Amino acid sequence: MNNVLTRLAIAGALSLALAPAAFAEAQTKAPMHEMNQQVKVGDLAISGAFARATLPGAPVGGAFLTIENQGDQDDRLVSATADFAGMTQLHNMRMEGEVMKMYQMENGIPLPAHETVQLAPGGLHVMFMKLKQPLVEGDTVEVELTFEKAGAVTIDLPVESFAAKTMEGMDHGK
Repeated sequence: MNNVLTRLAIAGALSLALAPAAFAEAQTKAPMHEMNQQVKVGDLAISGAFARATLPGAPVGGAFLTIENQGDQDDRLVSATADFAGMTQLHNMRMEGEVMKMYQMENGIPLPAHETVQLAPGGLHVMFMKLKQPLVEGDTVEVELTFEKAGAVTIDLPVESFAAKTMEGMDHGK
């Protein structure tokens, strides 16, 4: 079982971290989706949410979003669930020497008061494992996010190209 999870993590790291130059053109196409709206739950504002389309046969996928904690108390994203995945985890990535490594955020993702946390390719993200179906560009999928203090909220994630770095058409301060 550990061997399978290790292979899934490696495949996920590659699909999340690498966007071949041949697919850079996907970044310049007209947006498939209107800019998704902000979702509020408690003191948290969620925006820019999207999932990446999966390559044929890929067992894993990823989702990305921005969470702004507008409150006076810290919160924490503790879990995510999705019907289309056999397992959903919160992950981060880091370089160890010259190797990109992915690891599970077992205690969730901290959301400090009055700060914004971005889940983006190459860093924090929601990891979908054991996909029951491919994530197809142009589709929308539902994911439930559960926060320590704010509670749970279900959000719609537009599925963007597998090379997407942000929700198409959004400005994340680049």
